[in-house]
Amino acid sequence: MSVSEYERVPAISSLADDPDLPARLRALWETKPGLYGWISSVDHKSIGIRYLVTSFAFLVLGGLEALVMRIQLAQPGEHVVTPEQYDQLFSMHGITMIFLYALPVLSGFSNFLFPLVLGARDMAFPRLNAFSYWIYLGAGLFLYASFLFGAVPDDGWFNYAPNSLKAFSPGPNMDFYALGMIFLGISTTVGAANFVVTVLRMRAPGMSINRLPILVWGTTTVSAGILLSMPAVSLAFFMLWLDRQFGTHFFNAQAGGLPLLWQHLFWLFAHPWVYIIVLPAMGLVSDALPILCRRPIVGYTLVALATVLTMVLGFGVWVHHMFATGLPLVASSFFSGASLIITIPSAVATFAWVATIWTGRPVFTTAFLYFASFIVMFVIGGVSGVVTAAVPADLQLTDTYFVVAHIHYVLIGINLFGVLGSLYFWFPKMSGRMLGERLGQWNFWITFIGFNLAFLPMHLTGLMGMPRRIYTYPASMGLGTINIITTVGSFLFAIGILLLLINIWISLRNGSIAPANPWNAPTLEWSIPSPPPPYNFALIPAVASRHPLWEDRLQTGSGRSMLDRGLVLDHGKEALATTVLDAEPDLILKMPEDSPWPFVLTLGISAAFTAMLVQSWWTTGASIIVIAICVGFWLWPRQRLVQVARIGDG
Repeated sequence: MSVSEYERVPAISSLADDPDLPARLRALWETKPGLYGWISSVDHKSIGIRYLVTSFAFLVLGGLEALVMRIQLAQPGEHVVTPEQYDQLFSMHGITMIFLYALPVLSGFSNFLFPLVLGARDMAFPRLNAFSYWIYLGAGLFLYASFLFGAVPDDGWFNYAPNSLKAFSPGPNMDFYALGMIFLGISTTVGAANFVVTVLRMRAPGMSINRLPILVWGTTTVSAGILLSMPAVSLAFFMLWLDRQFGTHFFNAQAGGLPLLWQHLFWLFAHPWVYIIVLPAMGLVSDALPILCRRPIVGYTLVALATVLTMVLGFGVWVHHMFATGLPLVASSFFSGASLIITIPSAVATFAWVATIWTGRPVFTTAFLYFASFIVMFVIGGVSGVVTAAVPADLQLTDTYFVVAHIHYVLIGINLFGVLGSLYFWFPKMSGRMLGERLGQWNFWITFIGFNLAFLPMHLTGLMGMPRRIYTYPASMGLGTINIITTVGSFLFAIGILLLLINIWISLRNGSIAPANPWNAPTLEWSIPSPPPPYNFALIPAVASRHPLWEDRLQTGSGRSMLDRGLVLDHGKEALATTVLDAEPDLILKMPEDSPWPFVLTLGISAAFTAMLVQSWWTTGASIIVIAICVGFWLWPRQRLVQVARIGDG
């Protein structure tokens, strides 16, 4: 159904025809007040903000762990922590930053923005959306509970066997990690499925595939990647847990197992994970940066295709983490070549960003500075990654601080700088207030200088031979000066993050009220009030281009988007489903009410994993029964939840 045909659907109205519509919709969609409402809310906006707040809390925890390690490494022969404590801090820092911060913070933005940029009223599966958050929080608390029991994971975030087997790690340390990652994998998997279905079926009429915002391409692509890669690592951790608890021998070489199998299963997941925590950030930058440059992004189609191609190629390069394990030369050559080829789509995106800035009229806000620095970090992190893609270079650098520098430029430089720019850009939409620009400029420059002072010298320490994963080093290596510079940079970087938190606190309390569209942006989320009402769109919009709010300015296409007229959908909590390719109106969906069952189910799953940790099998069985009962109540058919009406059927 085209936009012109959509205009003939009988249920179309305008707010002028029905001024009471917003009040009716608010009564239908608004979350109930109080503790019960907070627990049972399925509003994607609330869930997105919860993801952001929780992931930043884990970022702070991971940063504090890093600062303790940097104090230990500031000078040769320090004894701030013991070797065992350093291993625990090192492991939890990696686990926190890579799994508990990097993807969840992007999930927060995607949860908040997806329905808004797609012109929808909610995600496809609102209760599953709430469930993904509660499981994420439960898994994070489960992993950090290891501190309370003095059994913190201590074999690194990569968890190599056989060091992680019972013979070398007899305590419950690695059981916390193995079960915690399986626990977390539930959240990641259901969240990914929800994103995929939402983008396929919940778009505004007229928003065909070639009109999707780039941030939607990024999140949808990595969601498909998660569905393909997460089973590998979940299986690996389950096999490890079986080895540790039941005497199986998947990774025990003395009993015929294969320790190298762990690395294959882990990196088959963990290298795509690098792109999973980068591509959504690239999508956020690809949508926000052009707005601040006052023009559409250069090469939209190429950037979208490059996003997909990066994820596809990401599944063919995992072995470049294993060049030093003695693999056959043919295998190393193949994966080295694939690792070099994957730079091509990344270069396409980089040139598109640079061309957008070059041909646009940039507005030098704090958000723009973060996005511009994101490009710099992207190039540095990408080039250092290409160096290790060559087998001879990797054999020299793989166990040095050069790799530590690379991963921090990828994880922090690309992910965090994109996230901070996006926070400054979309904070008005989330809160209705602007983040302070003056404090924001201080925040940016201190963060930027501190980051590069902390991690750029690590390339040099790696080239000078400093091994990674060590808790101290001898003075004879001559690395004391560089390490003290790195430590100073780390603390400066931490001060920058503190300024961000102060800015958020001040802005939420006394920040200037955000205009309806403070950036003069072209996408649908800026066509509604800030913060958005519970129902998002009073009337379902129909779009005729990629930039519905810039159509008169750009003078593109023959039609115009409809933003002040559309389907009402006010007979209960209703949302519109559209066809997969061309986004033609298809179904009117009855959406679920707020529900406590995602939270209750999370409690049952948490009890099951805790019982497995302490080897209480009767409690495990009882917890599984509770889980089954919760699932039954959740899925019990209710007529008002499953009714659908096809457009045109009356």
